[in-house]
Amino acid sequence: MKSFCVTTPIYYVNDAPHVGHAYTTLHADVFARWHRLMGDEVFFLTGTDEHGLKIAEAAEKQGVDPQALTDVTSQRFKDVWAKLLIQYDDFIRTTDERHIKAVKAFTKKIYDSGYIVKDTWEGLYCISCESNYTEAESENGLCPIHKRKLESVKEDNYFFKLSEFEDRLIKYYSENPKWIEPETKYNEAFSFIKSGLKDISITRSSFDWGISVPWDETQVFYVWFEALINYVTALGYESDSSRFSNFWPNTVHLIGKEITRFHCVWWPAMCMAAGIDPPSKILVHGWLLVKGEKMSKSGLNKIDPSELVDEFGLDQFRYLLIKGSPFGPDSEFSYEELKRRNNSDLANNLGNLLSRVVAVVHSKCDGISPKCSSDSELKQDVEDAVEAAVLSWNNFAPADALEAVWNMIKRTNFYLEKYEPWKLEPGDRINAIMGDSLEVLRIVSILISPVMPTAACDMLRRIGLKIDLKNVDFNEEIRWGQYLGGVPVIKDVPLFARIK
Repeated sequence: MKSFCVTTPIYYVNDAPHVGHAYTTLHADVFARWHRLMGDEVFFLTGTDEHGLKIAEAAEKQGVDPQALTDVTSQRFKDVWAKLLIQYDDFIRTTDERHIKAVKAFTKKIYDSGYIVKDTWEGLYCISCESNYTEAESENGLCPIHKRKLESVKEDNYFFKLSEFEDRLIKYYSENPKWIEPETKYNEAFSFIKSGLKDISITRSSFDWGISVPWDETQVFYVWFEALINYVTALGYESDSSRFSNFWPNTVHLIGKEITRFHCVWWPAMCMAAGIDPPSKILVHGWLLVKGEKMSKSGLNKIDPSELVDEFGLDQFRYLLIKGSPFGPDSEFSYEELKRRNNSDLANNLGNLLSRVVAVVHSKCDGISPKCSSDSELKQDVEDAVEAAVLSWNNFAPADALEAVWNMIKRTNFYLEKYEPWKLEPGDRINAIMGDSLEVLRIVSILISPVMPTAACDMLRRIGLKIDLKNVDFNEEIRWGQYLGGVPVIKDVPLFARIK
Protein backbone atom coordinates (compact mmCIF):
# COMPACT_ATOMS: atom_id res chain seq x y z
CA MET A 1 0.00 0.00 0.00
CA LYS A 2 1.37 3.39 -1.01
CA SER A 3 1.16 6.41 1.27
CA PHE A 4 -0.05 9.85 0.23
CA CYS A 5 -0.25 13.03 2.29
CA VAL A 6 -1.91 16.24 1.10
CA THR A 7 -2.02 19.54 2.96
CA THR A 8 -3.74 22.89 2.63
CA PRO A 9 -2.24 26.08 3.97
CA ILE A 10 -3.36 26.69 7.52
CA TYR A 11 -5.81 29.57 7.32
CA TYR A 12 -5.45 32.77 9.26
CA VAL A 13 -8.28 33.18 11.76
CA ASN A 14 -8.92 36.90 11.55
CA ASP A 15 -12.24 36.37 9.76
CA ALA A 16 -14.68 33.77 8.43
CA PRO A 17 -13.74 31.41 5.56
CA HIS A 18 -14.63 32.40 2.00
CA VAL A 19 -14.77 30.61 -1.36
CA GLY A 20 -11.05 31.17 -1.89
CA HIS A 21 -10.35 29.01 1.16
CA ALA A 22 -12.91 26.46 -0.01
CA TYR A 23 -11.20 26.27 -3.42
CA THR A 24 -7.90 25.09 -1.96
CA THR A 25 -9.45 22.84 0.67
CA LEU A 26 -11.84 21.19 -1.78
CA HIS A 27 -8.98 20.39 -4.13
CA ALA A 28 -7.09 18.77 -1.26
CA ASP A 29 -10.23 16.81 -0.37
CA VAL A 30 -10.75 15.45 -3.90
CA PHE A 31 -7.07 14.47 -4.18
CA ALA A 32 -7.34 12.64 -0.85
CA ARG A 33 -10.55 10.92 -1.95
CA TRP A 34 -8.97 9.88 -5.25
CA HIS A 35 -6.01 8.29 -3.53
CA ARG A 36 -8.30 6.50 -1.07
CA LEU A 37 -10.21 5.18 -4.08
CA MET A 38 -6.87 3.92 -5.44
CA GLY A 39 -6.35 2.02 -2.18
CA ASP A 40 -3.56 4.26 -0.90
CA GLU A 41 -2.97 5.06 2.77
CA VAL A 42 -3.97 8.73 2.96
CA PHE A 43 -3.35 11.57 5.39
CA PHE A 44 -5.16 14.86 4.67
CA LEU A 45 -4.19 17.84 6.82
CA THR A 46 -5.75 21.27 7.17
CA GLY A 47 -6.06 23.73 10.05
CA THR A 48 -5.74 27.30 11.26
CA ASP A 49 -2.90 29.76 11.86
CA GLU A 50 -3.57 31.59 15.12
CA HIS A 51 -0.57 33.65 16.21
CA GLY A 52 0.83 37.01 15.18
CA LEU A 53 0.37 40.73 15.57
CA LYS A 54 -2.83 40.84 13.52
CA ILE A 55 -4.60 38.43 15.86
CA ALA A 56 -3.29 40.26 18.95
CA GLU A 57 -4.60 43.59 17.64
CA ALA A 58 -7.98 42.11 16.64
CA ALA A 59 -8.43 40.58 20.10
CA GLU A 60 -7.51 43.85 21.78
CA LYS A 61 -10.05 45.76 19.71
CA GLN A 62 -12.75 43.28 20.72
CA GLY A 63 -11.67 43.31 24.35
CA VAL A 64 -11.09 39.54 24.47
CA ASP A 65 -8.17 37.21 25.05
CA PRO A 66 -6.42 36.15 21.80
CA GLN A 67 -6.98 32.48 22.63
CA ALA A 68 -10.72 33.07 23.07
CA LEU A 69 -10.85 34.86 19.73
CA THR A 70 -9.05 32.06 17.90
CA ASP A 71 -11.23 29.40 19.53
CA VAL A 72 -14.29 31.00 17.94
CA THR A 73 -12.83 31.77 14.52
CA SER A 74 -11.08 28.41 14.13
CA GLN A 75 -14.40 26.66 14.72
CA ARG A 76 -15.90 28.58 11.80
CA PHE A 77 -13.55 26.79 9.44
CA LYS A 78 -14.46 23.40 10.90
CA ASP A 79 -18.15 24.19 10.51
CA VAL A 80 -17.81 25.18 6.85
CA TRP A 81 -15.63 22.18 6.03
CA ALA A 82 -18.24 19.89 7.58
CA LYS A 83 -20.90 21.45 5.39
CA LEU A 84 -18.72 20.92 2.30
CA LEU A 85 -18.13 17.28 3.32
CA ILE A 86 -14.39 17.83 3.63
CA GLN A 87 -12.95 14.58 5.01
CA TYR A 88 -9.67 15.69 6.59
CA ASP A 89 -7.69 13.33 8.79
CA ASP A 90 -6.32 16.05 11.04
CA PHE A 91 -7.18 19.67 11.80
CA ILE A 92 -4.20 21.40 13.36
CA ARG A 93 -4.18 24.67 15.27
CA THR A 94 -0.94 26.53 15.89
CA THR A 95 -2.08 27.09 19.48
CA ASP A 96 -2.10 23.30 20.01
CA GLU A 97 0.40 22.15 22.61
CA ARG A 98 1.71 19.51 20.18
CA HIS A 99 2.58 22.26 17.68
CA ILE A 100 4.31 24.39 20.31
CA LYS A 101 6.47 21.40 21.29
CA ALA A 102 7.30 20.59 17.66
CA VAL A 103 8.21 24.20 16.88
CA LYS A 104 10.60 24.36 19.83
CA ALA A 105 12.22 21.05 18.86
CA PHE A 106 12.46 21.93 15.15
CA THR A 107 13.90 25.42 15.71
CA LYS A 108 16.30 24.22 18.40
CA LYS A 109 17.84 21.85 15.86
CA ILE A 110 18.33 24.73 13.45
CA TYR A 111 19.74 26.93 16.23
CA ASP A 112 22.13 24.24 17.43
CA SER A 113 23.36 23.80 13.85
CA GLY A 114 24.36 27.47 13.78
CA TYR A 115 21.79 28.67 11.28
CA ILE A 116 20.05 31.11 13.64
CA VAL A 117 21.78 34.27 14.89
CA LYS A 118 20.75 37.52 16.58
CA ASP A 119 20.76 40.80 14.67
CA THR A 120 18.76 44.00 14.11
CA TRP A 121 15.95 44.07 11.58
CA GLU A 122 14.69 47.26 9.99
CA GLY A 123 12.22 47.51 7.13
CA LEU A 124 8.59 47.67 6.00
CA TYR A 125 5.92 45.39 7.45
CA CYS A 126 2.33 44.57 6.45
CA ILE A 127 0.16 43.52 9.38
CA SER A 128 -2.53 42.09 7.07
CA CYS A 129 -0.24 39.45 5.57
CA GLU A 130 2.26 39.44 8.47
CA SER A 131 5.07 39.87 5.95
CA ASN A 132 8.22 41.96 5.50
CA TYR A 133 8.80 43.99 2.34
CA THR A 134 11.64 46.03 0.88
CA GLU A 135 11.06 49.44 -0.69
CA ALA A 136 11.46 47.85 -4.12
CA GLU A 137 8.80 45.23 -3.38
CA SER A 138 6.26 47.78 -2.11
CA GLU A 139 3.94 49.72 -4.35
CA ASN A 140 4.58 53.34 -3.41
CA GLY A 141 4.76 52.34 0.22
CA LEU A 142 1.73 50.03 0.01
CA CYS A 143 1.53 46.26 0.45
CA PRO A 144 1.46 44.72 -3.06
CA ILE A 145 -1.28 42.28 -1.96
CA HIS A 146 -3.47 44.18 0.52
CA LYS A 147 -2.86 47.72 -0.81
CA ARG A 148 -2.55 49.07 2.73
CA LYS A 149 0.23 51.30 4.01
CA LEU A 150 3.32 49.44 5.15
CA GLU A 151 4.72 50.24 8.58
CA SER A 152 8.37 51.01 9.25
CA VAL A 153 9.74 48.65 11.91
CA LYS A 154 13.10 48.31 13.68
CA GLU A 155 13.89 45.76 16.40
CA ASP A 156 16.47 43.25 17.59
CA ASN A 157 15.49 39.78 16.37
CA TYR A 158 16.87 36.37 15.62
CA PHE A 159 17.60 35.67 11.96
CA PHE A 160 17.55 32.47 9.95
CA LYS A 161 20.62 32.24 7.70
CA LEU A 162 18.63 31.69 4.52
CA SER A 163 21.53 33.01 2.44
CA GLU A 164 23.62 29.96 3.35
CA PHE A 165 21.11 27.71 1.55
CA GLU A 166 21.18 29.51 -1.79
CA ASP A 167 23.51 27.01 -3.49
CA ARG A 168 21.74 23.99 -1.97
CA LEU A 169 18.35 25.27 -3.13
CA ILE A 170 19.67 25.94 -6.65
CA LYS A 171 20.97 22.38 -6.76
CA TYR A 172 17.69 20.98 -5.41
CA TYR A 173 15.62 22.91 -7.95
CA SER A 174 17.90 21.85 -10.80
CA GLU A 175 17.59 18.19 -9.83
CA ASN A 176 13.80 18.34 -9.28
CA PRO A 177 12.24 20.34 -12.15
CA LYS A 178 8.74 19.02 -11.38
CA TRP A 179 8.95 19.76 -7.66
CA ILE A 180 6.78 22.86 -8.03
CA GLU A 181 3.89 23.01 -10.48
CA PRO A 182 2.83 24.73 -12.62
CA GLU A 183 6.12 25.41 -14.37
CA THR A 184 5.58 29.18 -14.24
CA LYS A 185 5.61 29.12 -10.42
CA TYR A 186 8.67 26.87 -10.41
CA ASN A 187 10.45 29.38 -12.64
CA GLU A 188 9.38 32.34 -10.47
CA ALA A 189 10.66 30.74 -7.27
CA PHE A 190 13.86 29.52 -8.92
CA SER A 191 14.55 32.99 -10.35
CA PHE A 192 14.05 34.52 -6.90
CA ILE A 193 16.61 32.14 -5.41
CA LYS A 194 19.15 32.73 -8.19
CA SER A 195 18.80 36.50 -7.74
CA GLY A 196 20.36 36.10 -4.29
CA LEU A 197 18.93 35.25 -0.87
CA LYS A 198 19.13 37.35 2.27
CA ASP A 199 18.83 36.20 5.87
CA ILE A 200 15.32 36.58 7.31
CA SER A 201 14.05 37.84 10.64
CA ILE A 202 12.20 35.01 12.38
CA THR A 203 11.30 36.43 15.82
CA ARG A 204 9.51 39.42 17.31
CA SER A 205 9.94 41.25 20.59
CA SER A 206 7.26 43.94 20.22
CA PHE A 207 4.34 41.63 21.19
CA ASP A 208 3.93 38.29 22.95
CA TRP A 209 1.09 36.48 21.13
CA GLY A 210 3.17 33.70 19.67
CA ILE A 211 5.38 30.73 20.52
CA SER A 212 8.26 31.75 22.73
CA VAL A 213 11.82 31.15 21.53
CA PRO A 214 13.22 28.24 23.62
CA TRP A 215 16.66 29.84 24.06
CA ASP A 216 15.32 33.41 24.61
CA GLU A 217 11.96 33.81 26.35
CA THR A 218 11.88 37.56 25.59
CA GLN A 219 11.09 36.79 21.94
CA VAL A 220 8.31 34.95 20.08
CA PHE A 221 8.62 33.35 16.68
CA TYR A 222 7.47 35.25 13.61
CA VAL A 223 4.11 33.79 12.68
CA TRP A 224 5.10 32.66 9.19
CA PHE A 225 8.24 30.90 10.39
CA GLU A 226 6.49 28.80 13.02
CA ALA A 227 3.32 28.26 11.00
CA LEU A 228 5.18 26.36 8.28
CA ILE A 229 6.28 23.80 10.85
CA ASN A 230 2.65 22.66 11.26
CA TYR A 231 3.11 20.24 8.38
CA VAL A 232 5.65 18.16 10.25
CA THR A 233 3.93 18.63 13.61
CA ALA A 234 0.83 16.79 12.40
CA LEU A 235 2.87 13.99 10.87
CA GLY A 236 4.58 13.24 14.17
CA TYR A 237 7.87 15.11 13.99
CA GLU A 238 9.78 14.17 17.15
CA SER A 239 6.68 12.39 18.50
CA ASP A 240 5.73 9.59 16.07
CA SER A 241 8.68 8.49 13.95
CA SER A 242 6.68 5.74 12.22
CA ARG A 243 3.97 8.09 10.95
CA PHE A 244 6.52 10.73 9.98
CA SER A 245 8.70 8.35 7.98
CA ASN A 246 5.62 6.90 6.29
CA PHE A 247 3.96 10.11 5.12
CA TRP A 248 6.53 12.92 4.96
CA PRO A 249 8.40 11.57 1.88
CA ASN A 250 5.05 11.57 -0.01
CA THR A 251 3.65 14.92 1.10
CA VAL A 252 2.07 17.35 -1.35
CA HIS A 253 1.43 20.96 -0.32
CA LEU A 254 -1.41 22.92 -1.95
CA ILE A 255 -0.90 26.68 -1.73
CA GLY A 256 -2.03 29.98 -3.24
CA LYS A 257 0.45 31.93 -5.32
CA GLU A 258 0.75 34.76 -2.78
CA ILE A 259 2.54 32.48 -0.32
CA THR A 260 4.96 30.91 -2.82
CA ARG A 261 8.06 32.48 -1.31
CA PHE A 262 7.36 31.13 2.16
CA HIS A 263 6.71 27.59 0.94
CA CYS A 264 9.08 27.32 -2.02
CA VAL A 265 12.09 29.20 -0.64
CA TRP A 266 11.92 29.47 3.15
CA TRP A 267 10.38 26.09 3.91
CA PRO A 268 12.75 23.83 1.94
CA ALA A 269 15.71 25.71 3.45
CA MET A 270 14.23 25.29 6.94
CA CYS A 271 13.82 21.56 6.32
CA MET A 272 17.43 21.27 5.14
CA ALA A 273 18.63 23.19 8.20
CA ALA A 274 16.68 20.85 10.49
CA GLY A 275 18.08 17.77 8.77
CA ILE A 276 15.01 16.54 6.87
CA ASP A 277 14.10 16.50 3.18
CA PRO A 278 11.68 19.08 1.74
CA PRO A 279 8.13 17.91 0.91
CA SER A 280 7.77 15.81 -2.23
CA LYS A 281 5.71 18.32 -4.22
CA ILE A 282 4.19 21.80 -4.08
CA LEU A 283 1.15 22.69 -6.19
CA VAL A 284 0.51 26.41 -6.61
CA HIS A 285 -2.83 27.81 -7.71
CA GLY A 286 -3.86 31.26 -8.78
CA TRP A 287 -6.51 33.52 -7.32
CA LEU A 288 -10.26 33.35 -7.66
CA LEU A 289 -11.14 36.72 -9.12
CA VAL A 290 -14.43 38.54 -8.71
CA LYS A 291 -14.76 41.13 -11.48
CA GLY A 292 -11.01 41.02 -11.91
CA GLU A 293 -10.10 41.49 -8.24
CA LYS A 294 -8.63 38.94 -5.81
CA MET A 295 -11.14 37.44 -3.43
CA SER A 296 -10.14 38.35 0.12
CA LYS A 297 -11.41 38.65 3.65
CA SER A 298 -10.58 42.34 3.74
CA GLY A 299 -12.34 43.19 0.47
CA LEU A 300 -16.03 43.46 -0.28
CA ASN A 301 -15.98 40.54 -2.73
CA LYS A 302 -15.72 37.69 -0.22
CA ILE A 303 -18.32 34.98 -0.76
CA ASP A 304 -19.56 32.58 1.89
CA PRO A 305 -19.34 29.01 0.50
CA SER A 306 -22.14 27.91 2.85
CA GLU A 307 -24.58 30.19 1.05
CA LEU A 308 -23.65 28.71 -2.34
CA VAL A 309 -24.09 25.17 -0.98
CA ASP A 310 -27.55 26.16 0.24
CA GLU A 311 -28.48 27.50 -3.18
CA PHE A 312 -26.86 25.00 -5.56
CA GLY A 313 -26.55 21.87 -3.42
CA LEU A 314 -23.46 20.21 -1.95
CA ASP A 315 -22.32 18.08 -4.88
CA GLN A 316 -23.24 20.75 -7.39
CA PHE A 317 -21.09 23.32 -5.58
CA ARG A 318 -18.17 20.88 -5.30
CA TYR A 319 -18.37 20.10 -9.03
CA LEU A 320 -18.76 23.71 -10.08
CA LEU A 321 -15.79 24.92 -8.05
CA ILE A 322 -13.49 22.12 -9.28
CA LYS A 323 -14.57 22.11 -12.94
CA GLY A 324 -15.03 25.84 -13.40
CA SER A 325 -11.66 26.91 -11.98
CA PRO A 326 -8.80 24.64 -13.12
CA PHE A 327 -6.00 24.36 -10.57
CA GLY A 328 -3.12 26.64 -11.54
CA PRO A 329 -4.02 29.94 -13.21
CA ASP A 330 -6.19 32.78 -11.94
CA SER A 331 -9.88 32.13 -12.56
CA GLU A 332 -12.83 34.47 -12.79
CA PHE A 333 -15.53 33.41 -10.32
CA SER A 334 -19.12 34.44 -10.91
CA TYR A 335 -22.60 33.38 -9.93
CA GLU A 336 -23.67 33.46 -13.59
CA GLU A 337 -20.98 30.93 -14.56
CA LEU A 338 -21.97 28.63 -11.68
CA LYS A 339 -25.57 28.73 -12.84
CA ARG A 340 -24.65 28.09 -16.48
CA ARG A 341 -22.49 25.07 -15.65
CA ASN A 342 -25.09 23.69 -13.26
CA ASN A 343 -27.75 23.78 -15.95
CA SER A 344 -25.61 22.56 -18.85
CA ASP A 345 -23.16 20.07 -17.32
CA LEU A 346 -25.23 18.68 -14.48
CA ALA A 347 -28.93 19.05 -15.29
CA ASN A 348 -28.81 18.77 -19.09
CA ASN A 349 -26.00 16.24 -19.49
CA LEU A 350 -25.46 13.91 -16.53
CA GLY A 351 -28.86 14.35 -14.91
CA ASN A 352 -30.68 13.96 -18.21
CA LEU A 353 -28.71 10.82 -19.12
CA LEU A 354 -29.61 9.17 -15.82
CA SER A 355 -33.28 10.13 -16.05
CA ARG A 356 -33.80 8.99 -19.62
CA VAL A 357 -32.02 5.65 -19.06
CA VAL A 358 -34.09 4.88 -15.96
CA ALA A 359 -37.29 5.98 -17.73
CA VAL A 360 -36.68 3.73 -20.74
CA VAL A 361 -35.80 0.74 -18.55
CA HIS A 362 -39.11 1.22 -16.76
CA SER A 363 -41.15 1.66 -19.91
CA LYS A 364 -39.49 -1.01 -22.06
CA CYS A 365 -37.86 -3.48 -19.62
CA ASP A 366 -40.42 -3.61 -16.81
CA GLY A 367 -38.04 -1.62 -14.59
CA ILE A 368 -35.47 -4.44 -14.45
CA SER A 369 -32.04 -3.60 -15.79
CA PRO A 370 -30.51 -5.55 -18.68
CA LYS A 371 -26.90 -6.71 -18.68
CA CYS A 372 -24.27 -4.73 -20.58
CA SER A 373 -22.78 -6.26 -23.71
CA SER A 374 -19.11 -7.15 -24.06
CA ASP A 375 -18.72 -5.71 -27.55
CA SER A 376 -20.61 -2.41 -27.28
CA GLU A 377 -19.72 0.41 -29.64
CA LEU A 378 -19.41 2.53 -26.49
CA LYS A 379 -16.69 0.33 -24.99
CA GLN A 380 -13.63 1.86 -26.70
CA ASP A 381 -14.79 5.44 -26.12
CA VAL A 382 -15.41 4.67 -22.46
CA GLU A 383 -12.03 2.98 -22.03
CA ASP A 384 -10.31 5.97 -23.65
CA ALA A 385 -12.17 8.35 -21.36
CA VAL A 386 -11.29 6.28 -18.29
CA GLU A 387 -7.62 6.26 -19.26
CA ALA A 388 -7.66 10.05 -19.78
CA ALA A 389 -9.45 10.63 -16.48
CA VAL A 390 -7.05 8.44 -14.49
CA LEU A 391 -4.04 10.13 -16.07
CA SER A 392 -5.46 13.57 -15.24
CA TRP A 393 -6.20 12.60 -11.64
CA ASN A 394 -2.68 11.28 -11.21
CA ASN A 395 -1.33 14.54 -12.65
CA PHE A 396 -3.33 16.60 -10.13
CA ALA A 397 -5.67 17.94 -12.81
CA PRO A 398 -9.20 17.14 -11.58
CA ALA A 399 -10.85 19.61 -13.98
CA ASP A 400 -9.32 17.68 -16.91
CA ALA A 401 -10.42 14.40 -15.33
CA LEU A 402 -14.00 15.68 -15.17
CA GLU A 403 -13.76 16.86 -18.77
CA ALA A 404 -12.88 13.30 -19.83
CA VAL A 405 -15.86 11.94 -17.87
CA TRP A 406 -18.22 14.47 -19.42
CA ASN A 407 -17.02 13.50 -22.88
CA MET A 408 -18.14 9.99 -21.98
CA ILE A 409 -21.52 11.31 -20.84
CA LYS A 410 -22.02 13.34 -24.01
CA ARG A 411 -21.03 10.34 -26.14
CA THR A 412 -23.63 8.20 -24.39
CA ASN A 413 -26.36 10.81 -24.81
CA PHE A 414 -25.51 10.89 -28.51
CA TYR A 415 -25.65 7.09 -28.57
CA LEU A 416 -29.20 7.15 -27.17
CA GLU A 417 -30.30 9.84 -29.61
CA LYS A 418 -28.85 7.79 -32.46
CA TYR A 419 -30.79 4.59 -31.65
CA GLU A 420 -33.84 6.11 -29.91
CA PRO A 421 -34.54 3.11 -27.66
CA TRP A 422 -37.78 4.71 -26.45
CA LYS A 423 -39.14 3.94 -29.93
CA LEU A 424 -38.01 0.30 -30.00
CA GLU A 425 -40.03 -2.74 -29.04
CA PRO A 426 -38.82 -4.85 -26.08
CA GLY A 427 -36.14 -7.34 -27.08
CA ASP A 428 -32.43 -8.04 -27.41
CA ARG A 429 -31.62 -4.77 -29.22
CA ILE A 430 -33.11 -2.50 -26.62
CA ASN A 431 -31.66 -4.65 -23.84
CA ALA A 432 -28.15 -4.17 -25.24
CA ILE A 433 -28.58 -0.39 -25.60
CA MET A 434 -29.91 0.06 -22.09
CA GLY A 435 -27.44 -2.36 -20.49
CA ASP A 436 -24.55 -0.50 -22.10
CA SER A 437 -25.94 2.87 -20.99
CA LEU A 438 -26.30 1.59 -17.43
CA GLU A 439 -22.69 0.38 -17.55
CA VAL A 440 -21.58 3.90 -18.51
CA LEU A 441 -23.51 5.34 -15.57
CA ARG A 442 -21.84 2.84 -13.26
CA ILE A 443 -18.37 3.82 -14.44
CA VAL A 444 -19.23 7.54 -14.36
CA SER A 445 -20.40 7.27 -10.75
CA ILE A 446 -17.05 5.78 -9.69
CA LEU A 447 -14.99 8.39 -11.54
CA ILE A 448 -16.93 11.39 -10.18
CA SER A 449 -17.07 10.09 -6.60
CA PRO A 450 -14.05 12.09 -5.34
CA VAL A 451 -15.75 15.31 -6.43
CA MET A 452 -19.43 14.41 -6.01
CA PRO A 453 -19.56 11.70 -3.33
CA THR A 454 -23.26 11.84 -2.47
CA ALA A 455 -24.39 12.15 -6.09
CA ALA A 456 -22.20 9.18 -7.03
CA CYS A 457 -23.81 7.02 -4.34
CA ASP A 458 -27.29 8.19 -5.37
CA MET A 459 -26.57 7.28 -8.99
CA LEU A 460 -25.50 3.78 -7.99
CA ARG A 461 -28.66 3.42 -5.91
CA ARG A 462 -30.87 4.46 -8.81
CA ILE A 463 -29.31 1.94 -11.20
CA GLY A 464 -29.79 -0.80 -8.63
CA LEU A 465 -26.27 -1.23 -7.30
CA LYS A 466 -24.83 -1.32 -3.80
CA ILE A 467 -21.13 -0.53 -4.10
CA ASP A 468 -19.09 0.61 -1.14
CA LEU A 469 -16.81 3.15 -2.81
CA LYS A 470 -14.64 3.20 0.29
CA ASN A 471 -13.77 -0.45 -0.18
CA VAL A 472 -13.44 -1.31 -3.86
CA ASP A 473 -10.76 -2.65 -6.15
CA PHE A 474 -10.65 0.35 -8.47
CA ASN A 475 -8.85 -1.39 -11.34
CA GLU A 476 -11.44 -4.15 -11.28
CA GLU A 477 -14.51 -1.95 -10.84
CA ILE A 478 -13.52 0.47 -13.60
CA ARG A 479 -13.27 -2.24 -16.27
CA TRP A 480 -16.01 -2.40 -18.88
CA GLY A 481 -18.42 -5.31 -18.42
CA GLN A 482 -19.17 -5.26 -14.69
CA TYR A 483 -22.87 -4.30 -14.91
CA LEU A 484 -24.66 -7.65 -14.74
CA GLY A 485 -28.23 -6.35 -14.73
CA GLY A 486 -31.23 -8.17 -13.33
CA VAL A 487 -31.91 -5.55 -10.64
CA PRO A 488 -34.68 -2.96 -10.31
CA VAL A 489 -33.79 0.60 -11.31
CA ILE A 490 -35.32 3.40 -9.30
CA LYS A 491 -37.28 6.36 -10.60
CA ASP A 492 -36.76 9.48 -8.51
CA VAL A 493 -36.75 13.25 -8.69
CA PRO A 494 -34.15 14.76 -11.08
CA LEU A 495 -30.65 14.29 -9.69
CA PHE A 496 -29.80 17.92 -10.41
CA ALA A 497 -32.27 20.78 -10.47
CA ARG A 498 -32.02 23.51 -13.06
CA ILE A 499 -31.58 27.02 -11.69
CA LYS A 500 -33.75 29.61 -13.38
